[in-house]
Amino acid sequence: MIHPLDNHDFERVPPQDLEAEQATLGAMLLGQVSAVSVVAELLEPGDFYRDAHGHICRACFTLFRRNDPIDLITVSGVLRDHDQLEAVGGLDYLDRLVRTTPYSDNVATYAKRVKDNSLLRRLLFASQGIAANCYQPEGGADVVLDAAEQQIMAVAEARGGESFVSLSTAIERAYEDLEERAADKIPTRGLQTGYHELDRLLSGLNPGDLIILAARPSMGKTSLAMCIALNVATDPENPGGVGIFSMEMTREQIVADLMCTHAEINLSRWRNAQMRNEDWERISRSYAELRRAKVFIDDTSALSPLELRARARRMGAELGGLKLLVVDYLQLMRGDQRTENRVNEISALTRALKGVAKDLGVPVIVLSQLSRAVESRENKRPLLSDLRESGQIEADADVVLFIYRENYYKKEGLEEPSHTVGHSYDDSPTAVPAEVIISKHRNGPTGTAVLGFIGHQKRFTNVEPQFMNRAPEPAY
Repeated sequence: MIHPLDNHDFERVPPQDLEAEQATLGAMLLGQVSAVSVVAELLEPGDFYRDAHGHICRACFTLFRRNDPIDLITVSGVLRDHDQLEAVGGLDYLDRLVRTTPYSDNVATYAKRVKDNSLLRRLLFASQGIAANCYQPEGGADVVLDAAEQQIMAVAEARGGESFVSLSTAIERAYEDLEERAADKIPTRGLQTGYHELDRLLSGLNPGDLIILAARPSMGKTSLAMCIALNVATDPENPGGVGIFSMEMTREQIVADLMCTHAEINLSRWRNAQMRNEDWERISRSYAELRRAKVFIDDTSALSPLELRARARRMGAELGGLKLLVVDYLQLMRGDQRTENRVNEISALTRALKGVAKDLGVPVIVLSQLSRAVESRENKRPLLSDLRESGQIEADADVVLFIYRENYYKKEGLEEPSHTVGHSYDDSPTAVPAEVIISKHRNGPTGTAVLGFIGHQKRFTNVEPQFMNRAPEPAY
């Protein structure tokens, strides 16, 4: 049993429903495979209040996995093999469970009552642990609060959810969604990045998607992620809450970048406080707009997925809902479990982050490093094999984006390149082409979207129409 409880620790009996437990077990002992399937979907042996009931449930599950018949004789045999038959009350008690079970058809109702009480006991146990930590804290209040969130989150994760749906129901939902989008002339339900060509190829960022954004240093992966975050948070028609987790930059650095990007001013002038009059005008307008933006920034180092999930939930509660999460970056995260194999740890991180995206129902953009192998090739456009400590990154990601700027690799013209796709507001011809390569797209085409990059403003822009033909047609 998970977190065994001693009744003497409570002034009152912990939440439990022994009749529901007995009815659940009796339904399984009647030998109907469908009843065992339902219980296995909803419960674990540790969900039963009485240890004896947990032993009986485990014996039924053992037979179910073997495809053996489930009845009084076979279950008692498994219990006898584990020296547990007498402890559960013998064959007489098993027979009593069968005789007193009202209807096996109601097994789902019985099992749900067992699960509800199990969750309440787990919550009670967690609250005791939280109270103990408050009386004897190991660290400050923030440490205790983070630990409390993790304990509550562990209980919440034990709830489970809708595990499957019939095809008819799924088709009905899909058809209704299509009708709504057609009526509203909305091509996709995906979250718009603000970059037309990228949105065309991706059909927006979909809830529950894990999007890996990778590039070599100085290519602008953080800048692109922050630009997308800004576009979502300041969308004039449908602004949304955005959570930014930065394990590399401080919140002050992030705010400076966001302000300069939004105001379209030179970041160096901001840092040196050498502002022009027109800079102040732009900053004042951006200041007023960004103060209203629903963006939360967390610059805690080395977060684990469990900590990130708990903090994201708190952000969502504060913001009235989240539309996007940005994590900068993957290799600076800490695994929930320590391992000496870094590849395995990264793989565990990506699986956990995919779980965060699905659980919260929002797209999660996770920045990632690329290996140095890119620099050794003549063609330096990144490949999926370049993902650093890749492990399962490619498999877990719904979308993998790479940034490539040919201009970066030129020996000359880095400051004022000869080929540009636009101008910054101070007329410096520094908007250079930046390819956003969609190397993996689980639910759509791959391809390349060409954006403009203005380095001194940390800003990506939509390119001018005459340069759109640089983007190849999407490939499925």
